[in-house]
Amino acid sequence: MQTVTTLPNLRQAVDELRGSALKRDTIALVPTMGALHEGHLTLVREAAKRADHVAVSIFVNPRQFGPNEDLDAYPRQMAEDSAKLEAEGVALLWAPDMEAMYPAGYATNISVSGVSTGLCGADRPGHFDGVATVVCKLFNQVRPDMALFGEKDWQQLAVIRRMSRDLDLTLPHVDAIYGVPIVRDPDGLAMSSRNAYLSPEHRAAAATLPRAMDEAIARIRDGQEAAPTLAMLEDQLLGAGFASVDYAELRDADSIALLDGETSTDLDNARLFVAARIGGTRLIDNKPV
Repeated sequence: MQTVTTLPNLRQAVDELRGSALKRDTIALVPTMGALHEGHLTLVREAAKRADHVAVSIFVNPRQFGPNEDLDAYPRQMAEDSAKLEAEGVALLWAPDMEAMYPAGYATNISVSGVSTGLCGADRPGHFDGVATVVCKLFNQVRPDMALFGEKDWQQLAVIRRMSRDLDLTLPHVDAIYGVPIVRDPDGLAMSSRNAYLSPEHRAAAATLPRAMDEAIARIRDGQEAAPTLAMLEDQLLGAGFASVDYAELRDADSIALLDGETSTDLDNARLFVAARIGGTRLIDNKPV
């Protein structure tokens, strides 16, 4: 695996992976912020099935963190991450520093309306601007044929697809942005780098989140009203030790528009989105209804 930290070296490494014009190898990009877990490695393995070479980026992007969020505490473990990627056969690790990504005088921001409204967009102002900006830069830097993202961050995936379509980015078409199903621990909790923040007590209680979501989905599919069902979900989480629930909502999977769940057509493309805080950790999850 080749590790590069400067843009000129990245461009050279990508050109070498591509090979000759007669046989242009494909490259799949997996953007990450590091602290890699099995969910990330699942993305890498899926990427290896779809392309000749896999490139992974590791960059803790300050522009997607709010002023009171965990930028300084976010886990950074480049040596461990690099070893995991090498073991998976990754061809290229792009690990830019702050100057390489946001040089002095940097003044450009990308904002995607619509799909970024509500959910984490409401709770974390500016977050999806930071996501869209850094992913756009990564696409233009690596120039991949495809990119893979985890479905745990479903709204993020919708933002990236909208941005790529609107800006005619270098990927061949929007379908080259693949969402990969959530990887879960045996108790159902979605894998996340932030799970490492949980104390043993909070980690045990956190498993209530996917169970409560499954119960709420079953009730809604059985015809029970969505509003009281979601209120019951919130009560379950608070009773299990969660400090607060930022949202528990039904949304259209593609547009991220809010649904009331009162008609069967509402549920055809619906997902249940939940964000809740336990201890000092904010957990998010989503499931199809």
